[in-house]
Amino acid sequence: MSASARRDDAAKSPQAVRSGNPRDLWQQAIQIRQEWLDHGLSTQPADKPTAERCLTAIYARASRPRPRFEWVDSPDKARSLFTGWPTLDQLYEWIRAPRPRGAPPLASDLAMVASQLRGALSAGVTHADPELSPVRTNKTKEPWPELAPLPALDSGVPLAVVLHQGVRTALHRSLASGYYLPVRAALADNGPVPVCWYGQQDASWIAYYDTLRRLGLARYGPDEAEHLDVWAGLARSCGWWWPGEDVCVVVDRPQAIRTEPVSGTVHEQIRLQPRGVRYRDGWQPLLRM
Repeated sequence: MSASARRDDAAKSPQAVRSGNPRDLWQQAIQIRQEWLDHGLSTQPADKPTAERCLTAIYARASRPRPRFEWVDSPDKARSLFTGWPTLDQLYEWIRAPRPRGAPPLASDLAMVASQLRGALSAGVTHADPELSPVRTNKTKEPWPELAPLPALDSGVPLAVVLHQGVRTALHRSLASGYYLPVRAALADNGPVPVCWYGQQDASWIAYYDTLRRLGLARYGPDEAEHLDVWAGLARSCGWWWPGEDVCVVVDRPQAIRTEPVSGTVHEQIRLQPRGVRYRDGWQPLLRM
């Protein structure tokens, strides 16, 4: 069955899953989510050989040779190394008309590589993937509400929706809204910050597609599976990274992280405390949460 046919079939019956009881599958998903949250908050020293191997593979996907790696102890220490590199606003110029002259920057190509991978992974999901478009209720056509997971399943919310809310969205809120966005905002107090990726804190989308694979709810082709494993290896091994044509600036993982639960959430979300992260060079930004 083609990917589009699988989606059409699943859209008609969004609660159908290939195998397993939805409540049991959700319990397994909780364990996988915690595993990835632990990676996202790890304070172990970076696994530099693994990180460099994975980054070299990602560069190759953008038809670039292995770069020279510059390791730093904090995002603040990276400042002197990424001066003049493209910001997000500058990258947006490459998708608007008229486009700038010349070849697009590496960061633009890498963003396309990552986007194409997520699209290919979504095509391997055995149900209608909420990552592509919200799955809606049959009666009102409104998006499904975000409820506590077991009551949600008992009330008829499809497992696909619960998994997306409870893994993809929950980890994104914890690791993006709760971590890298406020840290990046503190870093930007001293000037624009070029486009970067977040290593261990990029885990939300990686964890989501890894969860579906491990639960038997997705079948990826060999190339897509290998590519996902590269990004997974990177998220397990280092912190933020800035890609340049000749040099890749990579940040070690923090020395200490202190988090607190976010009240009123149904998927055990967390966020950094105001002084909740300290890097290995002593940089400890004051965060506006």
